[in-house]
Amino acid sequence: MSSFIVGLTGGIGSGKTAASNRFAKLGIGIVDADVISREVVEPGTEALASIAAHFGKSLIQADGQLDRAALRQTIFADPNAKTWLESLLHPLIAKHTIEQLDEIQSTYALYVSPLLVEVKQQTFCQRLVVVDVPESLQLARTIERDNNEQAQVERIMASQASRETRLAAATDVIDNTTGFVDLDLQVSRLHQQFLALAGTYK
Repeated sequence: MSSFIVGLTGGIGSGKTAASNRFAKLGIGIVDADVISREVVEPGTEALASIAAHFGKSLIQADGQLDRAALRQTIFADPNAKTWLESLLHPLIAKHTIEQLDEIQSTYALYVSPLLVEVKQQTFCQRLVVVDVPESLQLARTIERDNNEQAQVERIMASQASRETRLAAATDVIDNTTGFVDLDLQVSRLHQQFLALAGTYK
């Protein structure tokens, strides 16, 4: 296991995946909370059965997969539903996260999570990178990417930590407003910094 863990977070539409993909190309092992959150509700899992029992089988698609868009609409319309779902999934996601981090063999590990600041996961990270863009750009990118209504995206953004809160928690910031060339340069610079820090970390 890599003993040096770098957390990477950012609001919806900020470009976390674009940044993490670049770290992966540099040979860094990635653990992605979004990927894990899909794995724990795959067909046949106890979590998916619990969701169907709680919210109704209408959230299960014909192929047995969870209708994530319908679930997202449900929980953002009902705070109690969101709380119930988080109490079910967060412990499972945490368990799988630790297991996957244990398997990382690169000099440092990158843990990507949209809720890293909200649920205090930065406590087990030696550095915290925030991918930052203005909220207006988050909104525009997410509407275009997910074909969601503006009101729904705004609710999702409101449920996440504010831009100011994320930046206050950050040890490092990636400005993702200026294009892929600049993103490559910023990731490369941070990668070299983290390699050096990991080499001296005890």
